[in-house]
This record gives sequence, structure tokens and C-alpha cells, in this order.
Amino acid sequence: MTQKATQQIKVPATYMRGGTSKGVFFRLQDLPEACQKPGAARDRLLLRVIGSPDPYGKQIDGMGGATSSTSKTVILSKSSKPDHDVDYLFGQVSIDKAFVDWSGNCGNLSSAVGSFAVASGLVDAARVPQNGTCTVRIWQANIGKTIVAHVPITDGLVQETGDFELDGVTFPAAEVQLEFLDPADDGEDGAGGSMFPTGNLIDDLEVPGVGTLKATLINAGIPTIFVNAQAIGYTGTELQDHINSDADALKKFETIRAHGAVKMGLIKHVDEAATRQHTPKVAFVAPPKTYTSSSGKVVEAGGIDLLVRAMSMGKLHHAMMGTAAVAIGTAAAVPGTLVNLAAGGTEREAVRFGHPSGTLRVGAQAVQENGQWVVKKAIMSRSARVLMEGWVRVPADTF
Repeated sequence: MTQKATQQIKVPATYMRGGTSKGVFFRLQDLPEACQKPGAARDRLLLRVIGSPDPYGKQIDGMGGATSSTSKTVILSKSSKPDHDVDYLFGQVSIDKAFVDWSGNCGNLSSAVGSFAVASGLVDAARVPQNGTCTVRIWQANIGKTIVAHVPITDGLVQETGDFELDGVTFPAAEVQLEFLDPADDGEDGAGGSMFPTGNLIDDLEVPGVGTLKATLINAGIPTIFVNAQAIGYTGTELQDHINSDADALKKFETIRAHGAVKMGLIKHVDEAATRQHTPKVAFVAPPKTYTSSSGKVVEAGGIDLLVRAMSMGKLHHAMMGTAAVAIGTAAAVPGTLVNLAAGGTEREAVRFGHPSGTLRVGAQAVQENGQWVVKKAIMSRSARVLMEGWVRVPADTF
């Protein structure tokens, strides 16, 4: 019996690099009507665009690059919020499962949102200077937070090329400064309404098969579980192959993540962690130490405040997630957290940390209000560039 032939449909899309990530960007109005609202049809479309689920783990039949950093989608629309330009929705697409995780933001792709919004007409033309910087006010719809992107403009167009270098990205580009306003969780995700959901700067986290670990559990940028590298048998200088080639290590990190998620109030039972792959993150920290980055560049201990390695979607990230960098900067600004202690235990308003690809600086100011730590904003610089634009094609029976 011959299967009925199905034609492909074309969906307008732009393939962009933002920070150390890549993703497929859509305007909400350009999606097929059935996919313009959240639900199964939208998820099926994005899965097919990226090439998931793929039991081979390669995403050969889609736009994904078979890593957590390259299996991403973004949907943008003119903002429904006062004093904002654009609404930004991020979908982390699982590589091997039929699952799109909407539980968190992507800080790296946030750096491309302002550029895309300006270039695609989602920012009022009157707000875009002929030359200078366009301030794009972004509503991050996944987590209900405001991000401000400062996008360079030349001759009325987004300036993408430049001399700003970002470790983890091969070529220089124009600098885009991001401000993550009020980055701590406000309780909408059932995480207690506090930057530190347990009320503690350091907790004892009991993890079966691993032991009881000292942990800083923080909701800032993205829910993150920080542990000491030494406590789990690492130095903090590890590169991807050290961990991603070790099945037992990956299993250990997922167990830590699941039990940390329960303690943070993000899930009720460890079994639910499998349906929440994007959040929380697990990161391990250590005092500064000289190491050789993945590019072969030596990172000197004297040039950094601490070492951080972070897990994303079950694997060690090749650099650092932007949202996790916000968590690092925020935790470093609060005296007494594991991150702050690894950085020397002093009060600080910025931190430079070493990651597998090099270093990154992030600023944050912490103050105490009514007995609770509060961070008004975290600041970092990234870059973004359009790689390809036009249409993506999917079979018409995809959704």
C-alpha cells in the first residue's frame, strides 16, 4: 500500500547565534495558525524544525546541532506588557525525546532577541536611532522577567560585526550589553518566592548514592544548584570530555539535579525531573586555578575570581549558559554562599569566572531588604549575529 504523499510547508524563520548558543527564531505572527498558541501543535512544529526526537542523537533531519546549546527555539511578538517592546518565549528542545521544555529562559539567546526584534520590525521605528544604541525592553515570558538589551545601530540597521570577543565563540562581533532586572524568582514557579527558596545560603543536600553535599540553592536567572567541585571529586578545571564521556558521572549529576529540584520546591518527586530537563541547572565551583581552556588558551588563576562548570540538559556545557552566569554573579554578590566563598568570601559587585572555553565577567549588586537578600539587576555583555534567514520547511502533516 502506497502512503499518500505529503508536501512540505514553509515557515518564515531566522537562524541566529546569541552568545554561545544558536537557535531558530520566529515571529509569532509567522507561525501556522494552529501553532500561534501554546500546545501540542506548536511543540510538534518546533520538534520537527529542530529534528527531534532523534534516537541517533544527531538531529541530522533538522536545524538542531545535537547539543543543548544548539537545540533551541525562540518565538517573539510585539509586547502585550506596558513599557516593553517585545515578548520573548524560549523553547529548549530535547534531542532524543519528544519534549519541548518551556520552564526557563536562555540567557545566551537573550542577546539575540533585541537584534532580531529591531531587524524584524517588532520595535517601533521611532525608538530606533539612525546611529547609536537602541534600548530594547524585553518581557521574558517563560519566567515573567524584564531584560533590557542595548543593541548597537549603524545607519539605521543593527550592527552585528565588531571587535568584541566572547570566549566560546570563534569570531569577534559587536557587543550587546544585557541587563537582567530583578533576576531572582518571585514565587510564580512554586519556588517559595525567595532568591534562596529554602531560606538558607548553604543547605545540606542529601543525595542517595552520592552523600550529603553542601549546596547553595538559588533562583536567579535560572534555578541553579551550586556544589563544591572537591565534594564530588572534581577540581573545577574539567573540560567537556572529562565528564560527558563518563556515563556514571552524568548519572550522578542527574541524581543531584533531581534531589535539588525537590528541595527547591520545583518538583514534588524526583521522578518529575525527567519532564523538566532545562531547569534547574547543576554547577560546581572551586577557587581559582590555572588551566588550559578547550581552545588551547591558558587561563591564569590570577585573572579569575573562581572556577565554575555547569551542566545543561544532562551534559557539561561547553562554556556557560547566560542564565547560569546571572545565577553565578548573583550568588557571588551574597556573602556566605558557596559561590562567594569560592571567590574568596569578600563583598563584591562583579565576578570573573573561568569556564571550559575561557572566562566571563558578570556584575550584580546584592542588598538586604526585610531580612532577605535582593538583587536589582545583573549585567553582562554578549554578542549576536544572524547566520541565515528565509524559511524552514516541515512536512504539512507535522502538526
